[in-house]
Amino acid sequence: MIYSEKVMDHFANPRNIGEIEGADGVGEVGNAKCGDIMKMYLKIDNGVITDVKFKTFGCGAAIATSSIATEMIKGKPLTEALQLTNKAVVEALDGLPPAKIHCSVLAEQAIKSAISDYYTRQGIDPTPIVGTIEDHCETCCED
Repeated sequence: MIYSEKVMDHFANPRNIGEIEGADGVGEVGNAKCGDIMKMYLKIDNGVITDVKFKTFGCGAAIATSSIATEMIKGKPLTEALQLTNKAVVEALDGLPPAKIHCSVLAEQAIKSAISDYYTRQGIDPTPIVGTIEDHCETCCED
């Protein structure tokens, strides 16, 4: 598989890796069967993501999509972060091989899952705001 320089950079030097103690929202997507699991941690102040970290177990593309997605939402209002699409993640990485597109979907879903958790913790039903978070592991990678 051919990866772009940006994918290789984010895989080799992931940004925002780790956990946030006392995070305002935590989301986890993926499953061990497919081999890609993403966990996102958000710190939110007045509706703005002030810090974001991730832990990803998976292939290089999963790590790269997690890394760039955190950069794309840091400092953004929740409404803007919710508009991040897997297509935008792929474009920001200068493309992904077709077999790895699902990694970008996981990154989008991990962010939505963490924001959903934030709203739940605030006593707000997240579904009308975030929508439903789908499990896309039927189209898993074949590493």
